[in-house]
Amino acid sequence: MRYSKLPFCYHLREGDTYMHIPDGFLDTKTMIASATVSVAVIAISNRNIKRAFDEQPVPSMGMMAAFVFVAQMLNFPIAPGVSGHLLGSALVTALFGPAAGMIIMTAVVALQALLFHDGGIMALGANVLNMAVLGCWVAYAVQRIPFGGKIKPVSLFASGWLSIELAAFAASVELGVSATVPFDAVVWPMLLWHAIIGIIEGIITAVTVPFLAKVTVLKPWRKQEVEE
Repeated sequence: MRYSKLPFCYHLREGDTYMHIPDGFLDTKTMIASATVSVAVIAISNRNIKRAFDEQPVPSMGMMAAFVFVAQMLNFPIAPGVSGHLLGSALVTALFGPAAGMIIMTAVVALQALLFHDGGIMALGANVLNMAVLGCWVAYAVQRIPFGGKIKPVSLFASGWLSIELAAFAASVELGVSATVPFDAVVWPMLLWHAIIGIIEGIITAVTVPFLAKVTVLKPWRKQEVEE
C-alpha cells in the first residue's frame, strides 16, 4: 500500500484517489470514539443553531453548503501524487457561527460519502470530527477571541489556515492510533502540505466574508462588523 502525504487524499492503487478518510483506514475504537465526540459536541451545540437560523436566511445556508461541497470536490495538485482541497469550515463559521457551521460541514461531508464515496461511511464520525467539529470551533476561537468579538481580515486568514492544519493533525493522529501508518512518519508531511493549502484557504476566507457582507444579505454571525 502506498499513501500520499495528505490525510484527505489517499492512494491505495495507482489512479485510485480517495478524498477524506475512507473505510478500512481506522480501527474500531477510533471510529467509535470519533463518532461519539462528534455527536456529543453537535448535540450540545444544538441550542445555538436556532440563533443562526434567526439571523441568516436559511436558503443562504443551503447555497453556502453547495459552495463548500463543490469547493471540496476540486483538488489542487501540490506535488507528484499529492493533492488537496479546500475545507470551508472557517468560511461557514464566520457567516453562520460554529454550531450552524458544524451542521453545514456535516451535511457536506455526509453527502460526499454517500453520493461520491469520498470518505467512508464507517469513518464518517472521524471525518466530521476533523472537518466540522474541530474545523469550525478552532475557526470560531481564532476569529472572535483575539479581537473582542470583531472579525478582522487577519483573523479570517488565520482561522482558515489553522482550521485546515488542525484537521490534518487530527487525521494523522487517527491514522497513527489505528496503526494504519506510523504517526511520526506521516504527521509532518501532512502538516507541511496542508500549510500550503491553508494559505489558499486563508486568502479565500479573508476575501469572501467581507465581500459577501457588502454585496449580499449575508452578514457575519451575530451581526458583528468586519473590519477592513
